[in-house]
Amino acid sequence: MYCPEPFAENRPEILRALIQRYPLATLVSMGANGLEANPIPLYLVPGEGPQPVLQGHVARANPLWREVPSNSEVLIIFQGPQHYISPSWYATKAETGKVVPTWNYAVVQAYGPLQIRDDPVWVRQQMVALTAQQENGFTLPWQVDDAPQDFTERLIGQVVGIEIPVSRWMGKWKVSQNQPVGNRDSVIAHLEQQKQPDSGAMAEYVLATRRKGKEDHSE
Repeated sequence: MYCPEPFAENRPEILRALIQRYPLATLVSMGANGLEANPIPLYLVPGEGPQPVLQGHVARANPLWREVPSNSEVLIIFQGPQHYISPSWYATKAETGKVVPTWNYAVVQAYGPLQIRDDPVWVRQQMVALTAQQENGFTLPWQVDDAPQDFTERLIGQVVGIEIPVSRWMGKWKVSQNQPVGNRDSVIAHLEQQKQPDSGAMAEYVLATRRKGKEDHSE
């Protein structure tokens, strides 16, 4: 991934936060028909160890777990908020007119060996963990044990677990860092006025990077 230094994000806690907020990943692997991309929700195992671990499951009918050689490297892409940025939002438009449209986004890319976990006990634990993460904050959170055991055991038998110990990961936060402070502030204000799904989230990301810039400058 091309990533100019101003857009690079390598703080583990920030990368973890995006993955937990946007767990639906695109898993890219080399299959029998060439490159393949599978959308799969992945659970980032808690902990601050040196090697993050991602866990998930796929349908047993999905050829991914059979076709990809054991421990071969895969690419996992987590897409955070993204938003079109109009040049009319920049404060400098009225001053110079030298502004153009762009697109803001935040993304994490991770690499690691794909490991198969064809074990119903492991799969159940993974499902419980991912469900608990996604149900957290609900008034009445649903749990795997809420469903009849024979029903869940039958469904668990129809999937296969996957695990990826992350060998390296990187983030790219293209969220107006290359704009002067006045333009960043005006972008935040306009995003907060939009009614699109990612508008509020992108405003948060621009604001967070704006604050980080102040902290870095003070150091």
